[in-house]
Amino acid sequence: MPAADARVARVSLGIGAMATLSATGPWRLRDGTGRVLAEGDSGGPLVVSAANGALRVDERGSIRTVASPLSLTSTSHGFPTFNGRRYRGDLQVIAGDSTVHVVNLVALEAYLRGVVPRELGVRGPSERAALEAQAVAARSYAVTRLGNRTRSYDLSATTTDQVYGGVAAENALADAAIVATEGLVLMYDGRVVSAPYHSTCGGSTAEPTELWRSRAEPFLQRVSDRIAGSDRYYCDIAPRFRWERSWRADTLTSIVERYLGAYAQVPAGPIGAIHDVAIEARTPSGRVTATRLETDRGRYRLQGNDVRYVLRTSGGELLNSTYFSTEVTSGPDGKLSRLTIRGYGYGHGVGMCQWGAIGRARAGQDFRTILRTYFPGTSVARAY
Repeated sequence: MPAADARVARVSLGIGAMATLSATGPWRLRDGTGRVLAEGDSGGPLVVSAANGALRVDERGSIRTVASPLSLTSTSHGFPTFNGRRYRGDLQVIAGDSTVHVVNLVALEAYLRGVVPRELGVRGPSERAALEAQAVAARSYAVTRLGNRTRSYDLSATTTDQVYGGVAAENALADAAIVATEGLVLMYDGRVVSAPYHSTCGGSTAEPTELWRSRAEPFLQRVSDRIAGSDRYYCDIAPRFRWERSWRADTLTSIVERYLGAYAQVPAGPIGAIHDVAIEARTPSGRVTATRLETDRGRYRLQGNDVRYVLRTSGGELLNSTYFSTEVTSGPDGKLSRLTIRGYGYGHGVGMCQWGAIGRARAGQDFRTILRTYFPGTSVARAY
């Protein structure tokens, strides 16, 4: 790997009963000692499964059992693939009891090429500064998680950490933003900080203690996204700046029964008809900090961000944000017949507002100004 790509991230791509690997160029399969077990031209596939703590490799009907882990590398200008997706770096396969875990060992700057477009979307030239701000925030987040000694990976490829799409996600404008900010991270008080971000703040970002059971951070303060001298906001261009969601009573009951038990003490059996959904308290930024659900069986209190995981769509999509108000329509029996929620923003609301960053870039702000705004007191410095 080039000298600029000295830092390597271990990105978890998934765990399953088997993994199908191949390559778009000449490839080599190595064991944990670096010994070459097999090699070939482009193609495949190699189907890997677990067998009593070891790995069972099926190469076009030729089966062998080898020690875990395995590493697949594609030489020249090819890429190793996992389940048809191309990745830079190497693919490592680790045996579990009955599953295999696939981890991408990839240079940090190359990892960002698969993250920035997935997290910020495909952007235009006037939004270059937002891409640069996203690159610095994503790099900072990743750097604070490298070298995890408690598990076999540093980062997940999903929203658990940062969405990572491998080679297919890459585009030229995002690549240019990553190169322009190469090695740059956010610093506060001499340390690299984890720099959270979200899609749309809805007018104001939030402090961590408003959403999560975590400590306050001096660089994660409430920040207004209002455009000075106007009644508009930088993020009001977002598709979900304002939103509405509504449920009939029977649909709401089914959804709440499915998810409430993970966030409240619920007795066995049906929860019964829902009578009311009410907001009990708000945070200084206007977000809901406590929600009360009343049913035939009892009264349940949801804290902060937990309500997003309970009031889902029928398809399981989370509530857009905790920045909302409720409207309950009651039937002749006094029970809830429909719940309507009207809200602002999308995501947890802490740190950088991505649509706000896009709006600020369109207004001519550079990436340093954007980051200083959403992470007060931080500075941009080179990590490597």
